Amino acid sequence: MAIFAVQYTYTDDAQRVATFRPEHREHLSELRREGTLLLAGALGGGPGALLIVVAESAEDALAKLDGDPFKRERVIVDRDAREWTVAIGELPGA
Repeated sequence: MAIFAVQYTYTDDAQRVATFRPEHREHLSELRREGTLLLAGALGGGPGALLIVVAESAEDALAKLDGDPFKRERVIVDRDAREWTVAIGELPGA
C-alpha cells in the first residue's frame, strides 16, 4: 500500500457545498475509521480539499472515494490523485 494525496476542486456554489457537507463528512469519517483515509481538510485559495488516502494506486485511491456524497451530488468538479512519499515526519496509520 502507498499513500496518495487527493485534491478535490469544488463547485463555486457555496449553498450546494453546505447542503451536502454533513453527509460528506460522515462518509469521510467512516473511511477514517476503516483506515482508508488518514487526513482530510479544506484548502485555502478556493473551494476544494486535500485528502490523504492509503491505496494500491492512484486509480484505487479515487475508487475508494467514489462513494463520497460530494461526488454523487456533483459538488466535486475535479479530482486528482498523486502518490505521496513522506520524507520527513510520520502520518498516523501509515
